[in-house]
Amino acid sequence: MEHSLSPQAYMAEAIAEARQGRKEKGIPIGSVLVKDGKIVGRGHNKRVQDGDPVTHAEIDCLRNAGRVGSYAGTELYSTLMPCYLCAGAVVQFGIKKVYAGESETFPGAKEFMESHGVEVIDMNLEECKDMMRQFIEEEPRLWNEDIGEL
Repeated sequence: MEHSLSPQAYMAEAIAEARQGRKEKGIPIGSVLVKDGKIVGRGHNKRVQDGDPVTHAEIDCLRNAGRVGSYAGTELYSTLMPCYLCAGAVVQFGIKKVYAGESETFPGAKEFMESHGVEVIDMNLEECKDMMRQFIEEEPRLWNEDIGEL
């Protein structure tokens, strides 16, 4: 992976993770962590695949990044606005910039992150919205389980 790609290129990597998760019959949400212009972690929602309620895309990404030392200067890219669980991890680790592919299908915890000094950029991407709309239409029960509304 090249250094210092555009936000769109990093988000494309997160989208690829989301598509992989859907291929695995899971929830199509993907994430990448960027430090010093390089992707140091990537992941996708594996709640279904692992039978683990907390393996959200961002958590999987952070686990896969491993110990990175300081998170100063890192950026987290997620195809969907992070929920409170994932926003809590962002705040806990001191990640100061989050790019979300969209927040229309799920508003997430943008205000929570911003109230803790995180810059949140909603890229409002049709590709991300379409991916989630299709999933929600195909798997409404699974989606409602994922967001705690079952």
